Amino acid sequence: MVRPPARTESGIPIEPVYGPETLADWDPAASLGVPGDYPYTRGVYPTMYSGRPWTMRQYAGFGTAAESNARYRALIEGGGTGLSVAFDLPTQMGHDSDAPLAHGEVGKVGVAVDSVEDMRLLFHGIPLDRVSTSMTINAPAALLLLMYQLVAEEEGIAADRLTGTIQNDVLKEYVARGTYIFPPGPSLRLTADIFRYCRAEIPKWNTISISGYHMAEAGASPAQEIAFTLADAIEYVRTALAAGMAVDDFAPRLSFFFVARTTLLEEVAKFRAARRIWARVMREEFGARDPKSLMLRFHTQTAGVQLTAQQPELNLVRVAVQALAAVLGGTQSLHTNAFDEAIALPTEKSARLALRTQQVIAHETDVPHTADPFAGSYAVERMTDELEAAVLALMRRVEDLGGAVAAIEAGFQKGEIERNAYRLAREQEAGERVVVGVNRFALAQEERYEPLRVDPAIEARQCEALARLRAERDGAAVSAALDALRAAASDASANVLYPMKEALRARATVGEVCGALREVWGTYVPADAF
Repeated sequence: MVRPPARTESGIPIEPVYGPETLADWDPAASLGVPGDYPYTRGVYPTMYSGRPWTMRQYAGFGTAAESNARYRALIEGGGTGLSVAFDLPTQMGHDSDAPLAHGEVGKVGVAVDSVEDMRLLFHGIPLDRVSTSMTINAPAALLLLMYQLVAEEEGIAADRLTGTIQNDVLKEYVARGTYIFPPGPSLRLTADIFRYCRAEIPKWNTISISGYHMAEAGASPAQEIAFTLADAIEYVRTALAAGMAVDDFAPRLSFFFVARTTLLEEVAKFRAARRIWARVMREEFGARDPKSLMLRFHTQTAGVQLTAQQPELNLVRVAVQALAAVLGGTQSLHTNAFDEAIALPTEKSARLALRTQQVIAHETDVPHTADPFAGSYAVERMTDELEAAVLALMRRVEDLGGAVAAIEAGFQKGEIERNAYRLAREQEAGERVVVGVNRFALAQEERYEPLRVDPAIEARQCEALARLRAERDGAAVSAALDALRAAASDASANVLYPMKEALRARATVGEVCGALREVWGTYVPADAF
């Protein structure tokens, strides 16, 4: 039986052997440079991890703010160097926990945050000036950032000492996740307001984490993941420039968020190609001159979509391979999934094991001691070039449609991702794509596993807390602050973050603030919703 030729997840053929002829016309000076120099193929810093390892940022958040706070403290005590906050769906969609649409979802896939009171509990006892915090929040990103700043102010911590990232990538929500609130136009206006606000008030904060991760989880190939993410990034840059900002004033704070799959060689090539493409786009299209504007700095999370509920302990192996791919590819920070996340929220033990996976790579292997160890590999350099070509071809198709927003409204990215997801599913069902424990080497009977369960009483407790908040606060002050926010939202020249911060300081809730903006900007309804 002749086996079909191997292909990467992007559909690029993998040769059985690569040799010098593979790179016959290859110019290492033009394609690679050195680590820390343009075009940054080999990494954004000269020595990469030999001086300091990547940030080990574990993603956590569930139930109430107090419960998540206990998990964060455990992760920090276990050696974590950064926090990554997961919010529940009502918070992500701009609804309070007592809203009818929130029923049954409070605290389920992340922590419920309704007001600055919850944010205060969430970070109680955590030194915000010494811990870098990433918040996976998009449409209401400005609100969560401002609440974080308010909590820091209460602790006497100046905003210029805060470091971290808000995801704030609404365009990918229209493509892959669906947790959008406002139409694309107002959403991009809010993004530009965040850029301006952070430059003036929170200068070390990464204002956006442009995400391919969720596209990959929805079925995007590595080439699609990079192409559509960079196309969104170009749209954000154009929005900021149209708002009157200079490219080198905001571009150094842009960051990215990608997945790491088990297909190690293609993933390493993907990260290298992405850096090279972004550096050239920023220099040649936007005229950026600050080297930091050209650097594609990114956070990586191991592939949740590749975790299996069958034989879940195998996920420990998968996550280790995925983490190694991210490190070999030059990530700046990394979250490793827990082995039981295909079943439920991770337990404290499984979350600790996920962190230990990174620590083993950082301290027991020789991988961190040299930058870009795959440089010059016939196979990886060929894959890097081929992926670059595939990515650029997809980016040209987006541009031909009028840019990322126009392509989103035409359904292009979503359609391409869905077709790729269908292809992968067919290959898995046919046994052409092996998933150990699922379509090969399965067990007749799975071992029983007891997952972490979220207390259903959380929703009632959050609703009670909201009732107390509304009874105790100065209602007139909240109403006046929300009126000021509506006025700013109606004025295209105003920055809505300043009145938004005052509304949150007065203890307006997430739902009330987002509701005020909905009154002015409306709510996005996709064309295929009917």
